[in-house]
Amino acid sequence: MAALLLGLLLFAMQSPPLPSRPLADRDSSYPTLSPADNETTSHPNGTLQQLPQIIIIGVRKGGTRALIEMLSLHSAVVAAQNEVHFFDWESHFQKGLPWYLSQMPYAFPEQLTVEKTPAYFTSSKVPKRIHQMNPNIKLLLILRDPTERVLSDYTQVFYNRLQKHKSYQPIESVLVKDGEINLGYKALNRSLYYIHMQNWLQYFPPESIHVVDGDQLIKDPLPEMKKVEKFLNLEPQLNASNFYFNKTKGFYCLRDHGRERCLHDSKGRAHPRVAPAILQKLYQFFHEPNRKFFELVGRTFNWK
Repeated sequence: MAALLLGLLLFAMQSPPLPSRPLADRDSSYPTLSPADNETTSHPNGTLQQLPQIIIIGVRKGGTRALIEMLSLHSAVVAAQNEVHFFDWESHFQKGLPWYLSQMPYAFPEQLTVEKTPAYFTSSKVPKRIHQMNPNIKLLLILRDPTERVLSDYTQVFYNRLQKHKSYQPIESVLVKDGEINLGYKALNRSLYYIHMQNWLQYFPPESIHVVDGDQLIKDPLPEMKKVEKFLNLEPQLNASNFYFNKTKGFYCLRDHGRERCLHDSKGRAHPRVAPAILQKLYQFFHEPNRKFFELVGRTFNWK
């Protein structure tokens, strides 16, 4: 009997441990980060690179550049200058978290690092990947009236093609097909906010995602940025002196310790004129999706 018990004990010690969750639920391609990966050579001034504690996840043409520039006015925040596209581009994701870390700016240990990639919001695989990196991360989502966002989306593509001397389609031909809203137009899908928000809420609680009103940020940036400060538990620092209205450009610019700067000339471009009948179709198309989004986030926005 003693020999039998000893044999069973030895077998149990050699058996592999049971997984904490089904193996099928694991993302085998996810590049893990060991403690050593998070160590970088510090700058002589004591700064270092760290994974972001804040990510601006979108939305495209919602005002992400304005948001990250305004947030960078706070002394406790350091921002990556470029859109990293780590979680949505496979070519970047497969390089692993050490590569992602290398794309971050140098910051003091007490500062927060932020990056912004607007395409994250509408990519179905991104929420899970960010959650696996840090389930407690703070997420900022800036949205505009969905119809205005579609028009801005078209305007950006229009000017890009114009600069490259490529042909372009008139806006009416991409918005409407056979007399109805063209559901195949990708820009429309990006404005169906509730569909994408449902995916994020599968991985993050509502209190981890702060929705910034992009339309209000354009009209009056300070109140929106005060809400962002509060969400990020930052010491109140931004004030009216950080913003001034540039009459030539037609939007607010930034002032940081006496130094003034405005967003790139590509921001704030005039939208193409759209026939009132088509605009009305767009407003009607987004009415129900907007209602569903308002229910998801528990607040309403002044969208047409």
